[in-house]
Amino acid sequence: MPFSQLLGNLSLWTSLPPFLLSYLFYSMFDNSNPEGLVTDTQVFLNEYDFIVIGAGSAGAVVASRLSEISDWKVLLLEAGGEEPMAADVPGTAAVLQRSKVDWNFRTEPQSDGCLAFRDKRCNWPRGKVIGGSSVLNYMMYVRGNKRDYDEWAALGNDGWSYDDVLPYFIKSEDNRNPYLAANKQYHGTGGYLTVQEPPFKTPLVTAFVEGGVEMGFDNVDFNAAQQIGFAAVQGTIRRGTRCSTAKAFLRPVRSRNNLHISMHSQVHKVVIDPSTKQAIAVRFEKRGKVYQVKAKNEIVISAGAINSPQLLMLSGIGPADHLNSFGIPVLADLPVGENLQDHPETVGLVFRIDKPFGMLETRFYNLATLLNYTINSAGPMSMLGGCEGLAWFKTKYASQDDDDWPDAGITLLAGSAASDSGDVLRENYGFRDDIWNEYFAPIVNTDTLQLAPWLLRPLSKGTLRLASSDPYAAPLMDPKYYSDPKDLETMLEALKFSLALSKTTAFQKLGIKVYDKIFPGCESFIPWTDDYWRCLIRYTTSTAYHPSGTCKMGPSTDGAAVVDPQLKVHGIKGLRVADCSIMPNVISGNTNVPAIMIGEKVSDMIKESWMRI
Repeated sequence: MPFSQLLGNLSLWTSLPPFLLSYLFYSMFDNSNPEGLVTDTQVFLNEYDFIVIGAGSAGAVVASRLSEISDWKVLLLEAGGEEPMAADVPGTAAVLQRSKVDWNFRTEPQSDGCLAFRDKRCNWPRGKVIGGSSVLNYMMYVRGNKRDYDEWAALGNDGWSYDDVLPYFIKSEDNRNPYLAANKQYHGTGGYLTVQEPPFKTPLVTAFVEGGVEMGFDNVDFNAAQQIGFAAVQGTIRRGTRCSTAKAFLRPVRSRNNLHISMHSQVHKVVIDPSTKQAIAVRFEKRGKVYQVKAKNEIVISAGAINSPQLLMLSGIGPADHLNSFGIPVLADLPVGENLQDHPETVGLVFRIDKPFGMLETRFYNLATLLNYTINSAGPMSMLGGCEGLAWFKTKYASQDDDDWPDAGITLLAGSAASDSGDVLRENYGFRDDIWNEYFAPIVNTDTLQLAPWLLRPLSKGTLRLASSDPYAAPLMDPKYYSDPKDLETMLEALKFSLALSKTTAFQKLGIKVYDKIFPGCESFIPWTDDYWRCLIRYTTSTAYHPSGTCKMGPSTDGAAVVDPQLKVHGIKGLRVADCSIMPNVISGNTNVPAIMIGEKVSDMIKESWMRI
């Protein structure tokens, strides 16, 4: 049964039992339900103490924490709308991409990556919804490596070492695994953000961890003392449902009189007084009407690594030559949009298995699994979109002065782009028709898995630029994958690690073998040689969904910095940026939880600044 047949013209939810639909719908509007929907503000004050732009992974946290001070009036602006009911179900993560809750960004054409995708461009999903990308991500709870943050601090960013940020990870967390939660040095309970393992696991993740142990690695809690090793995923889920930052941080406080949340509010610019360089207001459009609302104290931009630099440039903060080319008056000549980083991931390495463990749509999306999820919040629909395991390891190119600073990772996916009929995963990646038909079509709806390798600290850095001065025009994103050739060699080593893992006894018991069809475009290379694998990497490198770094944090002596260690924009008063764009270097792991940490930390910085006055 193809996804289109299952989902129909409305959505997957037309197939759900009526009593589940009724329960989900009415519970969302129950005022006594702490997970009920937020109210969309229709009438605005002339002035707020704080305005937060973007209700995503960081912005939702900032608005929630600032509004804890009852005397402060806080306005939260979000370009998208409320979370759809489908987002609650972890197993449907893939169907949210390319929907109305996605900005539907695409990179500029790449010369060394994304070659198998239409126009040599990678799709970059980003959340346009209350909760931002925490609504359409794959929910993995990963903090990164201790040394990542110590390196930030070493660059002159006081207060950002691992010891400084760990309390903020713990503050948010409500870890419901008693074995993990018992380690109070690293984990917290009682926070807004629920962390659990998925209720359903396939035998593949057991083989994955056992295979890692065979190779000499530990089964670790990678969010604690040691990152290198293998583990089943930890997820931002609650009772088998997604726990977005909207559900965690906004819905429980939606009744605060001092917090106004405005959806469908596209920000045009931050208004800055050209003489004082003070951010004084935000101009935005909502349902065809343009508003300009003043900020008494500060404006916090938390629109993400794509939209935050775009908004800064539209407001006159960015490279002078670039802004002048669009007739935008320059208020601060800063390197906004430089330092774009992302984790590249190879998605074309497919393994076949002769056991019925793959995440096939015919097996995972049927009446039995829907009923199981409805009644028990369990079964395949509770999986993190098919992501089951994570491994972190060092290639031969990794730093040798630290035994626990991996430079590569593997995500165990209980399927591949061929696991459905070509309706969803194929389009999410954007595979060209000829490549899909030749390589993936022959194995559609057969049991496959991926040991998808990805780079944790790529050396290649790209740029983000305006396409025009129109705030509705998508910016130009050029990650420049593999522009530093060392990245390609590191990815090659990571891919070889995946191959070695597949040959462990644990995996061989499942009858795993590499899908041996030659990848289209790589026919001129001898199969299975380094040159062949380099070709496959360049063709099938996609995003791991972690763009970062475009509003780099650094002291005033750092000519590449946009914000200081307090996340204040250099040279502009009353304006901060708080999201993954401030990362000097992308962390060694998934970025959703670090974005939440950044939101927690900047909230305390703001409170400390203004409560002293």
